[in-house]
Formats: sequence, structure tokens, C-alpha cells
Amino acid sequence: MKKIQLLLLTFLVALSVKAQKSPEEFLGYPLGERFTPHHRVVAYFEHLAASLPNVELVYYGETYENRPLFVALVSSPANMTNIENIRLDNLKRTGMVEGSPSSQVALNWMQYNVHGNEAVATEAAMMTFWQIADPKNAQSKEWTQSQVLILDPCANPDGRERYTSWYGQKQNNRLQPDPQSVEHFEPWPGGRPNHYLMDLNRDWAWQTQKETEERLKLYHEWMPHLFVDFHEQGINEPFYFAPAAPPLHEQLSPFQHEFQEIFGRNTARYFDENSWDYFTKERFDLLYPAYGDTYPMYNGAIGMTIEQGGSGRAGLGMLNALGDTVTLKDRIIHQHTAGISAIEVTAKNASRLTDEFAKYFKSNSANPRAKYKSFVIKGDQNAGRVKALLALLDKNKIQYGFAGNRSGIKGLDYMTGKSVTFSTTEKDIIVNSYQPKSVLTQVLFEPQATLQDSITYDITSWALPLAYGVQAYALESRLDAPKGFEKEPFIANALDGKPLAYISPWNATQDAKFLAALLREGIRVRVTNYAFETGGQSYPAGSLLIHRNGNQYKKDFDKIVVDLANEMEISLKTSTTGYVDKGKDFGSSDVRTIKAPKVALLGGSGTSSLNFGELWYFFEQELDYPVSIIEADMLGRMDLYGYDVVIMPSSYGSYLSETNFKKVMDWVKAGGKLIAIENALMAFADKEGFDLSKFDTEEEKKAAEKAEKEIQNVERLEPYQERERMGISTTAAGAVYELKLDETHPLAFGMGGKFYTLKNNGSRYAYLNNGVNAGIIQNNDAYRFGYIGSKIKPRMAQSMVYGVENQGRGQIVYMVDNPMFRSFWESGKLLMANAIFLVGQ
Repeated sequence: MKKIQLLLLTFLVALSVKAQKSPEEFLGYPLGERFTPHHRVVAYFEHLAASLPNVELVYYGETYENRPLFVALVSSPANMTNIENIRLDNLKRTGMVEGSPSSQVALNWMQYNVHGNEAVATEAAMMTFWQIADPKNAQSKEWTQSQVLILDPCANPDGRERYTSWYGQKQNNRLQPDPQSVEHFEPWPGGRPNHYLMDLNRDWAWQTQKETEERLKLYHEWMPHLFVDFHEQGINEPFYFAPAAPPLHEQLSPFQHEFQEIFGRNTARYFDENSWDYFTKERFDLLYPAYGDTYPMYNGAIGMTIEQGGSGRAGLGMLNALGDTVTLKDRIIHQHTAGISAIEVTAKNASRLTDEFAKYFKSNSANPRAKYKSFVIKGDQNAGRVKALLALLDKNKIQYGFAGNRSGIKGLDYMTGKSVTFSTTEKDIIVNSYQPKSVLTQVLFEPQATLQDSITYDITSWALPLAYGVQAYALESRLDAPKGFEKEPFIANALDGKPLAYISPWNATQDAKFLAALLREGIRVRVTNYAFETGGQSYPAGSLLIHRNGNQYKKDFDKIVVDLANEMEISLKTSTTGYVDKGKDFGSSDVRTIKAPKVALLGGSGTSSLNFGELWYFFEQELDYPVSIIEADMLGRMDLYGYDVVIMPSSYGSYLSETNFKKVMDWVKAGGKLIAIENALMAFADKEGFDLSKFDTEEEKKAAEKAEKEIQNVERLEPYQERERMGISTTAAGAVYELKLDETHPLAFGMGGKFYTLKNNGSRYAYLNNGVNAGIIQNNDAYRFGYIGSKIKPRMAQSMVYGVENQGRGQIVYMVDNPMFRSFWESGKLLMANAIFLVGQ
């Protein structure tokens, strides 16, 4: 009987092995012949997972366009039967789960296609998946004894489908490598970002997008030792792999540096054998914490970026500058080879990877390396912003607790940039670095990153307290939380009689969402232009009044208001009289009714797809408020008079024709409100009829031009290889400035008189002569943190950053800096809400 069972098992295994299909057998064409639709990629992974004991698929979410997000777990059959213990063992190494690990299986996470139009990655993922999962591959069997491969074949399905669907419509039947052929010119907005045109590779720490948030939940369940992120770069670049370029964050461990070198040399060996060109230690640094290589680094892993030359322009094949045809097939095999190299070095170094990973967490949680060890967030301030900041810490598994009553504490005040002595209360919150997420905590809270080199790939400042606009301090000493954090339960608003008016706060994004919900429901809302006192309570300008007068015919008025407030945890106050103790009475003309604005957002060729996406996401996912999207080149056919607000995102140049620009300005003068952001301001600067200017006087302009000429005379004698370094002297890479706000103007309502702007451009504009300078850089002392070029830094004093100019019966809101940057600069969202809902009412 046993012999028969054994023969049957052998037969079934043989039948199962025979059923396994390579990508070419399953798809019906060899990889590289065309781009594979996402649903066929999913089907192939499900095909192997259904019949192999060494493969398991884990679905971790879905995209905004309802495509599945998943990873494939691939390891030896023995490891797969013990997979949950392997996972928990690894969490024990981090201290996130109690206990001691008993296994030393390395976890190797490989992510493909986070940028949708870098579409070779998913094709390479299928090739690598088959080679490692194939039960007949003896080498793969050996490698998977000591590691679990976590393979994400497509981190951005929506963007990839946008690109590959377009390409399939435009490609020639015969390979056409001519760079001028239409298939090599992807239209706006391109497939790089996700549905909301957000860059998922810059969203790791912030987790604003559902793809990132869902992936990070899974990431924290595994905490891999190696994370390899596959990308493409320009067609004229060959291939890049680690080691990374400087600046390299000072928190990286010696082993993290060493392993990048181990991987680099191993990969170079494969590339050298095939005479393939490559480069290392250039361009791609390890600083900004929200990348797919840096975030894993700050979580103890070896994070690495892989960049194949080609990207969206290359398609199935295109000529590069040397006249060589860069084909999809070649790009696939290059990325596949780099992936195999990563799997090989993981197998060879599995024990050391797990040991060093455990050492990383143990040493950093016991002895944090950075200057600042603890951080205090004042809890007696803007509750909505503090709540939003704590939600971000929760997403990143960063621990915190209550401070208790203490005095005589010394620390750096984020808002002033100076060392001060302060006290804490029982409501204040301590986040210290003596915890598993030690390094990530220090990096996200560091006031300013230490730069080994000012030439960096991204922004250089992201301090969370300034991003969220909350009072906080950074301490060089350890400060423990004597009490664990307990969220104060929200006390629901109750239906109690029929008050004359409900009073709602206005100081956080959640308040803007509440306003948007009321307007959607047809509730009439008013805004107070002056501070007032009533019933023994003080209320600042910008407070919302939901008055019974004007809503008396609204069925279930009180229930709608109270239910929405409770849903969003907004604490309402009430008043039974419109007669105030101080300030303007509720019937004053300075208590304005907020008209529910009809908003149009310009997009299309010429506009910044990223800034467009930030705004689109803000309306749909954060405010839940309707917005119409108009492509700029269609403006000539559109009737703008159906809109109250038009938003011009930043741009890569002027995207309004002379005719369309005049049409927009006629609409503004007739009462419309135009919001222009960053480079969109160039359409108005130094033009007749507009108050926007780069210089106050002609003499100031001449003096600046003279100073620039003198600098150029010196620089043109500098060595050629220093030109890039000199070029960044006119740029800003995430420099933080404190703005003085005009609290009496609606653009500044709820902001507390100051705003910390993230400056990512070198543009400087003079104070408006006839408009409102709502947000200004008063002097050079307003600089706080981050890199800004030596040429422009002295010029930033006495400049306008946010202003409003009247044009006829309408307004133009000028935003020199983008307050919506990557949707993580939380405090800027209220500024944008002010511009949309309150300015001009």
C-alpha cells in the first residue's frame, strides 16, 4: 500500500512539474516581443503559485483603478512550510516582537515597476520569478534554502497600464527605433506616476497614496534584510547599480555600506562577462527618506536602486546617441541579471545579513547615533495637526508616549531654530530614539540632514514638526515617556435643542474637509473675518459659523451638521445669540457667507503633472470635493463663466496661448479667482498690468545684474568639472523658511500668524505694491533648514511668497512656493483651502 502511495505521489509531482510553464509558454510569445498587460502578469503568477509548493501569493491591496497589488513569496518547500515562524523570527530581531529568533533565513524583497513607464521591470520580474520558482533549476533550489524571496512584480499597475496601453496603440508593426517616431514621445501626463499622478517612489515615509500605505503594512509584517528597487533611466545612460552616490546619510551602518559594495562587485562580474556597460557611485544618493532604497536603509535593510537605460521613450527599441538600438529584450536581460546577482549574494551572505540586521536594531535602540535623541511635541496646541502627525508616526510604527510635568528641559525649538529652555505638561508627547524604529525616528525628526555633498538628488529638509506646523523641540539627551500614549476619546457632539449657530474651528485639514462636506450637503456656512468672544469663549478670525438663518428650510439641518462633525471628530461649539461680547456680531457684513465654489483645475501638456496630481488628490481624497479638469490647450473651447475658481498648477513653461491668457484674464476681471502656483507665476511676472515683479525698483534690478555678472566673471575661470556644483548655487533643494503671515487676510486664516514654507525653487518676487502680501520672508533670519544656493540665499529677504492681487472684480492668488508638495507638507493644505474657499468671499 505504501509503495502504491509513493508511486502515486511521484506521478502527481511529475505531472505538476510538467504543468509548469515558462513565461513564453504561458503568454504565447517570448519576453521582450511586446509589453505584457497587467492582468496577464497576474495570471502568470497565479499559474505558478497554484501548482508549486515553493510559491505563495500574498495580495496586499488594490490600486485606485481597482487593480490587484500582490507579492510572490518564493523559497524552498521546507521554508514555505515554516514561513510564519521565519517571519516572526525576523520581527524578533527588530524588537518589534518579543523573543529570540531560532532561524537565519534572509528576506530579500525585490520591487519592480514603481514608475509605470519604466515598464521593462515587470517583464524582468516574470523572467526572474520563473528562474527561481522553476523546480528543475538546481541553482535556484540551492539559493532558496537560505532566503525567502518577496517579489512584487508591479508596484504601480495603474501607471504601467497607462503607458503600455498608449504604447500599444502607437507602436509600429516592425521595430522602429527612430527617436522621432511617435511611439517614442509619450504624451502628458505619462505613465510614471500612479492614478493621481503622484510619484510612488517619493512617498514611502509619507504614505499618502493607497498603494504605498498598503505596501508598507506588508513591509512592516516582514521587515526585509535586502530591498532591491528596479527602475529605468534615460536612453543614453547604460546601467546603474549600487554602491550609491554621496550624500550618504550619516546614519547608515558600516555593513550597509559594505554590502552595497559586495553586491556591486558581484553584479559587475556578470556585466563584465557580457561586455555590458554600467556605472556606480554616481547620481543616486541615499538621503531623502521616502525613496524605495533609503526608507529600507533607515529600517535596517540594504536598500538599492537599479537603473536600466531606456525608460518610456525606448519602447520596444530606440536608437541612443551612439546610434545603437536599445531593445526591450536587452533591457529585460540586464535587469534580470542584476536581480539574479542580488539573489545570489543574499544566499551567500544570509547568516551575516540576519546577524547584522539584528545588530542594527539592538545597537541603535540602545545607543542612538544622531545628535538629537528625543523629541517633544506640545500637546496643548492645534489638535487636528497633532492628530495628523501622530497618525503618520503610527503608519511608520514609531512609538511615543505622554511626557508628564517637567521643567528646565533644554532643546532646539524647531520654529525659531534656537536652543531654549522649556517645560512639559501631561498633554505633551515624547518621541525618543530608544526604540526599534530608532534610526527612522531620528531621520524624520532631524532638523537638518548633514550633507557630505550639496549636489543631491532631492530635497534636504523634511522635519516633521515644520511640515505639520506644530510646536516641538529636539533634545540631545534621552527623555523617556513615563506614561504610554492613550488617545483622548472624542466626545461626540449631541443634538441639544436648536442653537442659533454652530461654531467650528478652522486650523487643520480636517476642518477644511468638514467645510467641504457641509457645502456638498447644501448647508450655508459663514466665515468670521475678525476674532470674537461670546459665551465666555474666544474664537479667532476664520472660525466657521453654521447659522440657522439661511438653513432654516434645510430638512434635518441640525442632524446633518452634528453627524458630519461627529464623523470627522470636529468639536462644535454653539451660540444662542448673534450678539457677541467682543468683535463683530453674527449679522455683520464682515461675517461672510461662503459660496460653494465651482472649481476647475488646469492640466495637460505644459503643466506639471506632479503638481496637478497633488491638487487632484487633495480635492478627491482629502477634501472629497468636486473639481472639473480642463486641459489647458482646450481652454479656447471652454466656458469659464461656469466656474468660480481656476487653478493653474506649476509648469515647465508657459502653457497658455496669448488668446487663452486673455480669455482667462477677462474671466478674472469679471469676478473669477485664479490660483497660480510656482512656475505658473511666470505668466504674470514683470508684465504690464500686473503687480507681480522680481525686483522692487529698476536700480535693484541693475544691482542684481551687476552682482551676477561679477560672479560669472569669476566662475568662467573655474575648472570645467566644477560647473555642476556652481550651477546649484541658484537653486533651492527643500530649504525651509519661516513666513510672516498677515493674520487679517483670509489666505492666512487658521495658520497662527506664521507658516514654514518648503522652498524648492530659486524664484524671488518683490512685495506687491497694490496687492496683499499675505506671506512674506522678512529678513535672512527667516531661514531655518535645508539647502539653498549661495547666490540666491542673500536675496530672499523682503520677498513675497504668498500674495493676492485684485484684477477688476476678481483676484489672482500668487503662490511662489507649492504648499501641496508631495501631499506630505501637511500645514500647507490649510493654506490651499483658504485660497479655494475663503479668499474673495
